[in-house]
Amino acid sequence: MCHDAFVLPYTAYLRVYQPIHSFSPCDRSYWEEYAASPDRPRRINALAAEHAESLRRLVTTPPVVAPAEESRNAYLRRVNESLYVCPWQTRLRSWRAFTEFTDTMPVAVSGAFVPDPEAERTEEHYREWRDSGSLTRPGILSSNWTIPVPWFVPFQPQERCLVLSSNSTRTLLYLTRTSLATRRLEHTLAVLREHIGQRGVSASTENLADWLSLTAHPDSLLELDYGGLPHLLDDDHLSEDHSVAEVSGAVEALVTGEVERVLELRERLTRRWRSVRALEHAN
Repeated sequence: MCHDAFVLPYTAYLRVYQPIHSFSPCDRSYWEEYAASPDRPRRINALAAEHAESLRRLVTTPPVVAPAEESRNAYLRRVNESLYVCPWQTRLRSWRAFTEFTDTMPVAVSGAFVPDPEAERTEEHYREWRDSGSLTRPGILSSNWTIPVPWFVPFQPQERCLVLSSNSTRTLLYLTRTSLATRRLEHTLAVLREHIGQRGVSASTENLADWLSLTAHPDSLLELDYGGLPHLLDDDHLSEDHSVAEVSGAVEALVTGEVERVLELRERLTRRWRSVRALEHAN
């Protein structure tokens, strides 16, 4: 199953961290207490905890597609003493992933994963939630086995953080201000429209810009986390992964008319991620 409903270990994430002052007084109080709690999942273990929570639901008979209540956990960041919160939103993300799965798979296939009673119950609960007028959008996007090229656009090379280790701290991520990310997306879209035409603009890039504008507070942070992929890839692969720099370089080469440079960077990026996707089918 796609993305969040059946969480895979080799998944990458794009997360929006909202500033604590953007929450309602009630939620703000809860997240402040949560951040101070010694019992919450620490950042180093949070992703594993989220995976374990999903796995427990899925190994039951029948599998539980979405939890009965929304998760009260979150990823946290502190920048300049300010608290930023990215709620897990496990129930919402599971609902959306299940809907995507059933919309793209034949009934016989989806039914083999989730029996009809559970599927109908999941659809009913999601419909009731939408009919209640809730407009909450997921603050986390996920991608299994690869990272969509548009996800690299909002970042710059200097925002890269690489930690090579044999334990759970093995990490590759980028972190930026959402205001900067939005400007970079807008710049890239404008360059593509000017030099390639509207048909050359991928719908996924436009959708990403829309998601960010509708989801993120102006003072929020945006994080690209390679998630479980660093545990699949060796040190050399990770050290040589400069996908953000290559995408940024290709955009600027398009501005200056360096067509050969654009093709060179595009081929380098394509070759790298083709090799990663191939691992999904390896023994």
